[in-house]
Amino acid sequence: MNNQIRLGHGSGGKLMHDLIHDMFFKHFSNTMLTKEADSAILKTTGKSMAFTTDSFVVHPLFFPGGDIGKLSICGTLNDLAVCGAIPQYISVGFILEEGFSLKELEKIVISMAREAQKAGANIVTGDTKVVRKGQADKLFINTSGIGTIPDYAEHFSAGKNIQQGDVVIINGSLGDHAIAVLSAREDLSFQSTLKSDCASLTHMIHQLLKSDFDIKFIRDLTRGGLATCLNEIAQTQAIDIEIQEEHIPVKEPVEGICETLGFDPLYLANEGKIAIIVSAKDADKVIESLRKDTLGRESAIIGQVKKGNHGIVTAESVIGGKRMLQMRSGEQLPRIC
Repeated sequence: MNNQIRLGHGSGGKLMHDLIHDMFFKHFSNTMLTKEADSAILKTTGKSMAFTTDSFVVHPLFFPGGDIGKLSICGTLNDLAVCGAIPQYISVGFILEEGFSLKELEKIVISMAREAQKAGANIVTGDTKVVRKGQADKLFINTSGIGTIPDYAEHFSAGKNIQQGDVVIINGSLGDHAIAVLSAREDLSFQSTLKSDCASLTHMIHQLLKSDFDIKFIRDLTRGGLATCLNEIAQTQAIDIEIQEEHIPVKEPVEGICETLGFDPLYLANEGKIAIIVSAKDADKVIESLRKDTLGRESAIIGQVKKGNHGIVTAESVIGGKRMLQMRSGEQLPRIC
C-alpha cells in the first residue's frame, strides 16, 4: 500500500501534504508554486493576477444546500478571493459517465451559471469528455479561475507579517458542509434541517480588504477543516497558534453526529468558511464588518498567535485542558468536495 495512491492522498491532510511536497513540488518546483497559496499570484504587464484550479468529485452530486456545480464555482471563486483577487474568468471541464441524465446535467450547469453570474465572472472556456459506463461516478468537474488583484489588496500579506498577539477569526459554524453531504449520502434523519454552507465569499472578503484593516492571512476552510488550515499556516510561517474551543460555533446537528460517529468538527470540511488572522487592534472592527454580511453573522474570535516558532497548533477545552491539533494523515469523510 505504501507504493499506491490511497483515498487519504486527496484528504487535505498529511498524506496529501506529503504527496504534494514529495512528488509534485519535487518535479514542478518554481517560486510561484512553492508559496503554497490557494492561487498562484502572477505579474502581467505590471498588474497582479491570481490563477487557481480545482477538481470536484463530491458524492452525492446533489446535497442539502447545493450540488456539484455550485460547489465547483464557489470553490474556485473563494480560492481567488482569499488571495485578494476579484474573479474574472472561469474554465470548466466535465468528465461525464455514459448514461448520465441530461436533465440532471442541465440542473448542474444552471447552478454553475447562476453562481458565476452572481460573482460577476464569466465562464469562457471548457472541455467535455465522456467515459464508458462504470469508468467514473456519473460526473467529475474541473474548474480554473483567473482574477485581478485591485490596488487595495496589493499589499495583503498572506501570512508574511503574522506576529505574537494577532488573533484568529472565523466567520461562522464549522462542519455544516461535511455533515450535510454525509446526511444526503447516508439518508440520515436530520438532513432536512442542516444545509451545506457552500457559498461564494468574494463580496465579504473584499469588504474586509477595502477597509484597510491589518489583515495578515485569509484562507478558506475546505478539506481538512480549521485544524488543517491552522497547521499549514503555523508550519509555513513558523508560528504557534492556540484556539479556544468554547468560542468556536458548531451547530447542534453537527455536534450530535460528531459525538455519535466520533468525528472532530475542527477537521470537518466547509465550503463557506474562512479563517482570518488579523492584528488584535483591528479584531473587533473585523468582527463588526463580517457580521454585516449574511455569511458572517456568526463570526467569532477563536484564538491567537502565541509566543513561539515551533509551528504548533493547540486547542484549549471548555474546562481548561489543552490538546495539540496535528495534521491528520487521512480524512474523516472522503469525497465531500
